Amino acid sequence: MHPKVRLAMIFVALALLGCKSPTESSDAGTGAAATASGARTEDVPDTTLNNMTAFSVTMPSNWKFQGVLLQGGVALCDSLASRVWRATSPDGSSFVEEEPQLLWAWGNGPKPVQGCLPQNGPLSAQDLLAHVAGMLHVTYVGPDQMPEAMARAVKQYQDATAHPDPFYAAHNLPAPKIRAEGAAALVRFKRGSTDMQGRLTTFVQCVETTHPGVIQIDKAHPGRPLQMGPVPPTTVNKCTANVTYMAAPGNQLTSLERQWDTAQMGPKQNKDWGDAWVKRKAQQGQAVTDAMIKSSWERFNAQQKEIAHTMAVQQQQHDQFLATMQAGTDRSIANANAAIYARSTAASDMVDYSLDRQTVMNTNTGAIYKITNQVTPGGPLEKVHGDGTPY
Repeated sequence: MHPKVRLAMIFVALALLGCKSPTESSDAGTGAAATASGARTEDVPDTTLNNMTAFSVTMPSNWKFQGVLLQGGVALCDSLASRVWRATSPDGSSFVEEEPQLLWAWGNGPKPVQGCLPQNGPLSAQDLLAHVAGMLHVTYVGPDQMPEAMARAVKQYQDATAHPDPFYAAHNLPAPKIRAEGAAALVRFKRGSTDMQGRLTTFVQCVETTHPGVIQIDKAHPGRPLQMGPVPPTTVNKCTANVTYMAAPGNQLTSLERQWDTAQMGPKQNKDWGDAWVKRKAQQGQAVTDAMIKSSWERFNAQQKEIAHTMAVQQQQHDQFLATMQAGTDRSIANANAAIYARSTAASDMVDYSLDRQTVMNTNTGAIYKITNQVTPGGPLEKVHGDGTPY
């Protein structure tokens, strides 16, 4: 996506925040929960989940607030739901806001394109902030020390993803490589005649996924992979960056940072909403899978009807031929049976392909099994046609 288009998307989201909405308040008593420490919490609902609170932001009690939940999707680089919000001081001179997520992907496999940054390779968190400064038309000054809360979040994420899921090792599949990085940078700009100082912070998460492709099996040495087959291995990287931006006049940035860089201030996601959103996403995915399976069976049944019709026509031709040329009976039967056998085998193989599975035979017992295409047969298991006949 062209940088100007991406910038326009960000400005559209921020413009939405500037409009009056149920989640906008102008004083401590509107749509807010007051706290004993001189702060209040604003809730932002998910209008697609019965207005369930998606996330909350705690801020000074007399600050103004706007917030919205973006649902993500294909148009936003296949992203998940994300929060966007802005808190502004009473006089409007200082603000803290969380920008729409920035996402980019690269690699030689299937990857999202629409709504992604025009970045075709890795990008450090600090370089990303320099890029964001340019998008916001402010001057990038240089790196700054990360807030303690962000440093802790990065460390916790790194610890949580340090050990890959044992599922991948159990199925002899490459585990995704996960990377987390945080950074902070100072910026400056002018608002009229006032010199403004700001700080950008980002938390970047990247996942590298490798698909092994199709592997041929050496039948003389079961379990030994040969050269990759017609589908080569692919690798795709996808990165997601959450960016927070705060700014204040002159030398007031330090006091603004002290005010906001605490465990009590800032956004917090509602766990119950997160569970509900993930559950709905899974249901939607299952519905798509069910529709694909249904479509595959419908195609299979149509093919079976076509085969039955072809067989009926061939039988009629065979009967006519038998009545006139008895001497050619054996050859005609053999040809018809060969054609039927070939079509049946092709149809069964097509069903396996449509359902992303394969048929294998236990050479010790002769038993036939249907297994996923993600597993490479080995040992006594030998791949056969979908109808159980050998290759």
